[in-house]
Amino acid sequence: MDLFFKKKVDDSPKAAIIKLRETKDMLDKRERHLQTQIDKQLQTARANAVKNKRLAMAALKRKKALETQMENISNQILAVDTQIMTIESSNLNSETFKAMQQGSLAMKKIHQGLTIDKVDQAVDDMNEQMSMSKEISEAMTSGFGMIDMDEDELNAELEELEQLELDEQLLGAEHTPVSLPQVPVASVPQTSKAISSPQSKAVSQQDEDDDELKELRESMGMLA
Repeated sequence: MDLFFKKKVDDSPKAAIIKLRETKDMLDKRERHLQTQIDKQLQTARANAVKNKRLAMAALKRKKALETQMENISNQILAVDTQIMTIESSNLNSETFKAMQQGSLAMKKIHQGLTIDKVDQAVDDMNEQMSMSKEISEAMTSGFGMIDMDEDELNAELEELEQLELDEQLLGAEHTPVSLPQVPVASVPQTSKAISSPQSKAVSQQDEDDDELKELRESMGMLA
């Protein structure tokens, strides 16, 4: 019956570490107790070293036996500590391996059906589509609003316009009055009689002729 109802031992790293720490605590308590007993035996030996050597010798023997036990306990504590550190390190390595293995499986799943050839083909296809898109864009933008023009005809028209502009500039320069520097006019002293110019003399002579002709016509009319 005991075989069927025997409690299953937990052999997980966590359970082992817990058990080892409990054992270490027990050994630490035992070590402290032995140290107390050793100190007491040493005090007894010192107190009776002179007056009761037999008692002092017995105390030293018990002290020696206690020190032997304490040394064994110390070695056990060291062994437990070493085992705890070993299990923790092994457990850490195991967890690290599991994590790496899980990561590897995840990467394998991600890369499932993905090969270098497929990646290269995808990159080539993408570059081809980008190049095609660029060519289509250039073709669409260059095809609208463009008129076939004769460059020679345009150059000739431009030269004609330039010549007209030059001619207008030259014509405007010819009709522009030339401003001469002003010459100071000397003041002429006034005389009692004004000097008559040739034009004024001609006007006076014409007036005299007109008067004579008028008188002649009047006299002829009278005669008539």
